[in-house]
Amino acid sequence: MSFYEQHILPHVIDLACGDKVIMDERSSLLGAAEGRVLEVGMGSGLNLRYYNPDKVDFVWGLEPSEGMRKKARKNLARSPVQVEWLGLPGEEIPLDNHSADTVVLTFTLCTIPDWQAALKQMHRVLKPGGRLLFCEHGAAPDESVARWQDRINPVWKKVAGGCHLNRRIPELLAQGGFTIGDLQMDYLPKTPRIAGFRYKGYATP
Repeated sequence: MSFYEQHILPHVIDLACGDKVIMDERSSLLGAAEGRVLEVGMGSGLNLRYYNPDKVDFVWGLEPSEGMRKKARKNLARSPVQVEWLGLPGEEIPLDNHSADTVVLTFTLCTIPDWQAALKQMHRVLKPGGRLLFCEHGAAPDESVARWQDRINPVWKKVAGGCHLNRRIPELLAQGGFTIGDLQMDYLPKTPRIAGFRYKGYATP
């Protein structure tokens, strides 16, 4: 990784993803997590405070960035649940088939280079009857916003750690073999529209 990716980008991402609006989204989603949880793209551990220790056995935190894992130390120290780091990308999940009760994706699917392979891996490790909880930003339905997303995306990816503004999250999940059970779509308040169209809900394998 470059100096920017290792030492600067983790602070930028932590600041942006720790905004109150985003944290409220995390909080409202993660109450549904239960059992053995795989969080893909744990980053700096912003979700940890929202896991209910009465419902969650432990969390596998998949995070390939060493810089983000270092940034997570404070949140790990305060975590109400046990966490085991998996220092690999989403395309390489070192867990057995059907080993997770819940998979969590929060503002992560936008950054995974090979999202097809990653979703295939999530589908493999999620047990039958389990849930994939997701809250992601992506392609906006308004043509004017979508055009700007497409225009800005090439530059945005370079400065935002590979983040894509224009991924169509429901379509990606369906192509990954998941069936969406609940889906909320709207613009996040107090957020630039090009980066603020939110898809939230759950899907099953």
